[in-house]
Amino acid sequence: MTYEEFLGGEPLVVTAALTGGVHGKEANPNLPETPEEIGRAAAAAEDAGASVVHLHARRPNGERSFATERFQEIDDAVRRHADDVVIQHSTGGTGAPDADRHLPLRTDPPPEMASLDMGPLNRYEHLTSENTRGLVDSLHAEMRDRGIKPELEVFNDGHMNEVHGLLERRDLSDPVYATLIFGGGTLTRPRPRNLLNAVDNLPDGARFNVLGFGQHQLPFATLGILLGGHVRVGLEDNVYYRQGELAESNAQLVERVTRVAEELGREVATPAQARTLLGL
Repeated sequence: MTYEEFLGGEPLVVTAALTGGVHGKEANPNLPETPEEIGRAAAAAEDAGASVVHLHARRPNGERSFATERFQEIDDAVRRHADDVVIQHSTGGTGAPDADRHLPLRTDPPPEMASLDMGPLNRYEHLTSENTRGLVDSLHAEMRDRGIKPELEVFNDGHMNEVHGLLERRDLSDPVYATLIFGGGTLTRPRPRNLLNAVDNLPDGARFNVLGFGQHQLPFATLGILLGGHVRVGLEDNVYYRQGELAESNAQLVERVTRVAEELGREVATPAQARTLLGL
């Protein structure tokens, strides 16, 4: 990509991952957990420049929930507080039966997007999120039937192979949209060269989103902006604003990455532009 192509390229889609399903207010008291808190956080993130919100559901005690009813409460709160943000549900998780992983897809109306983990992940000391090909295919089939755009989550090089395998097995709507994820454990090591390689290995015509966990969130978001991709930030992936300083909100993290984009000459997408770019 030339610099002229970069300046004239497509607007930046910013996804805000608001809450996640692992750490809670014990990690950062500003992390939203209830439907009302998540709805207000979505509105603030949208005002700060996010066009997509990535949602997990939580039980009243703060633990992860896959229940359709809980996602429905959250979606209703997001629509009540936010203007036009794109809703993206998570289907990822550990220790849940395959049938439960389908439940976030069954709200009314369904989410416009949903995550689709592309392979197994080690989590904690004794847990693995299996994400078998059978589960991936069944989740994709229900997304297709309900008109939900899959966001393919690529945690390592093996998952990139699975993206190509999924394309061989199933018809995916254009454009293919993949999130390239960097950090510790089962994730791709957070090195700029590894991001460049991942972008080169994407299917032709795919659009990509960049996610760095923890301290890698801002550097990898900046690289994603420069490479013409899109970015994800938020308290699910990083509870700090800088070393030793907890983030005040998801909106604060969105505001920072949109400032970087503006300083680099990259337009930030509205929700309407995001829908066009992602084929929603």
